[in-house]
Amino acid sequence: MKTLKHLSVGLMAIGLATVGLAAQTGTAQAEKKLVDVTFSLDFIVLGRHAPWYVALAKGYYKQEGLNVKIIPGRGSAQVMQAVQSGLAHIGFVDVPGVALARASGSTIKLVAVNYQKAPYAVFSLNPGANVTTAKQLEGLTLGSGAGSFTPKVIRGFMVQNGLDPKKLKIANVAPPARAGMLLTRKVPAIEFFVMAQPGLTRGAMGAKAKLSTYLLGNHGLQLYSNGIGATEAYIKKNPKVMRGFVRAALRGWKDALANPAEAADLQRRYAKGLKRDIIIAEIGVLRTLAVTPDTQKNGLGWYDPAKMKASLDFVKKFVGFKGKAPKAEDLYVNGFLPETPIRP
Repeated sequence: MKTLKHLSVGLMAIGLATVGLAAQTGTAQAEKKLVDVTFSLDFIVLGRHAPWYVALAKGYYKQEGLNVKIIPGRGSAQVMQAVQSGLAHIGFVDVPGVALARASGSTIKLVAVNYQKAPYAVFSLNPGANVTTAKQLEGLTLGSGAGSFTPKVIRGFMVQNGLDPKKLKIANVAPPARAGMLLTRKVPAIEFFVMAQPGLTRGAMGAKAKLSTYLLGNHGLQLYSNGIGATEAYIKKNPKVMRGFVRAALRGWKDALANPAEAADLQRRYAKGLKRDIIIAEIGVLRTLAVTPDTQKNGLGWYDPAKMKASLDFVKKFVGFKGKAPKAEDLYVNGFLPETPIRP
């Protein structure tokens, strides 16, 4: 009887071990089924990128069957090169950049637009130039880069407002020097993406002034900017991946905008060098760009084909194409936003 009892216990132990091994194997196989996706940011990792890391930290990508690796970028042109070459599968690209690249043979299209407003801003000091109206752009000396894309946008904006774009003077100032030039009053104004606002606000306080931020998108400029894009071939071959990535990412955006403090803590797991308060401040700026009546109604990432065409027409008129100008429908692919809108 003892022998039978020991044999029974032994068989039970083997059975439990087999079940445990099967469970581990199943888990391992499930992990193997995750599709590797490399996603390129538009720039080095900054507070503005918190939403992508929120989705990563909360497991939203994995829930879609994706193993997402986030890599830094070095500007729109470099990101599009990475996506076009396959170094990255998906990228955070901007509508004007995609339009210009399409004219040069790129096959990248957007499937979602995160920045409903373009981030182009004119920063000045009060007391100082204190730019708060479009009219003040006439006669203004603006610190910018030689050949920079942004002055073309600003001049186009001036034309739309019935102003003389030739009256905007450009002082050639490299990006790393612009903040210092403004804060020491060596130039009356500079152009930067609006995400620079938190740092410049602090700097202005040190200069015993207040920062004036003139965001063109808040004053009539209708120009879509950054969103989620990939090559036509990748989108066609991997529709499930694209839909899953978009859905997971937009969930991260929703959570980050709703709880910036939590988002900052989650992002710092991956980028410990970032300051928590700066991340929170930059998420506040993201809200300005991402949350509009359109996205409140239709969900984050939504875009209007008519506004996409208006964005293309703006680029065509005020920037120009070296190659054949694309059509509006060349810039985007419908059908990849969540069926149930993810509203902010």
